[in-house]
Amino acid sequence: MNATEIVLPGKVEPEDLQVTTRELPDPAPDQAVVRVEATGVSFAEQQMRRGKYYDQPPFPFVPGYDLVGTIERLGNGGDGDLSVGRRVAALTKTGAWADRVVLDADELVPVPAGVDAAAAETVVVNGVTALRMLRAARVQPGETIVLLGAAGGVGSTLVQLARHNGIRVIGTAGPSAQDRVRELGAIPVDYRNEDVPARVRELAPSGVAAVFDHVGGPGIVDSWRMLARGGTLISYGSAATRDVPGNPRVPVLKLLARLVAWNVLPNGRRAKFFNLWAGARKRDRYRADLRRDLADVLQLLHEGAIDAQVAKRFALRDAGAALRYAEQGAIVGKVILEP
Repeated sequence: MNATEIVLPGKVEPEDLQVTTRELPDPAPDQAVVRVEATGVSFAEQQMRRGKYYDQPPFPFVPGYDLVGTIERLGNGGDGDLSVGRRVAALTKTGAWADRVVLDADELVPVPAGVDAAAAETVVVNGVTALRMLRAARVQPGETIVLLGAAGGVGSTLVQLARHNGIRVIGTAGPSAQDRVRELGAIPVDYRNEDVPARVRELAPSGVAAVFDHVGGPGIVDSWRMLARGGTLISYGSAATRDVPGNPRVPVLKLLARLVAWNVLPNGRRAKFFNLWAGARKRDRYRADLRRDLADVLQLLHEGAIDAQVAKRFALRDAGAALRYAEQGAIVGKVILEP
């Protein structure tokens, strides 16, 4: 059985991604062959093509952070919720930009019947990230949070999860996404044309319970200052340094040092760096927790508590065009690749 894959050969422009074909190995007894129906473009791939993702593999490799697909073969014949023909989701970190993959069976989470593959794909990495960050911030119903990038893949999902839990959301976005952020249930703030900290002070004079910041850079100071006493800053990226040359670990380490320093201040506020892969060395427990959280988010999607936010769909072979589109910014939701 052959697989078509998109290979990132090095630090190249999106148009220089390579389409290759290789023969897949037979699945081991604890593995499955999954025919991919939808994968996506995350910020991680934008960093990886620049060699800027914190722990990416050496070039060349197949990108693709997550996927939704159908089981075609099972090494052990199938048991429990996993069987041939069952639609499943998986968080892969790399390797999902393909039309078929071989994965460990304990990485797979059944997708509820009736949920479209592209819709499910929007909440795999984005949904688990949003769910876990909201849990880590310990925000209570009725409290207010600030979410940077409220129209993006993680942001649009986090807005909906927060609103589902009775939390007031102030969300930053560009001019073209203001109406969509409002439709999601957040109070939009135009980060290009408004003074974000000043506007937040108008909306929440005493500060907010949490700020979710994927930007990093100098602006992280504003995020810290928006917090009320007892509030939590969740930092989960350094988008501001995406195009900064040099060692990709340096901006992250500087950010971590700043967060650690803030935590020793006697003002009751907390700062955390969210890492989706924290604890992954304890493989069995990590995968069990991941399956549980992904199943919870997929169920919320199935129930209509959250809606899928698809920015645009591309064919898998057009991954370069999809990556270029995602990197332009000002999109709402997640860019989907369909083999």
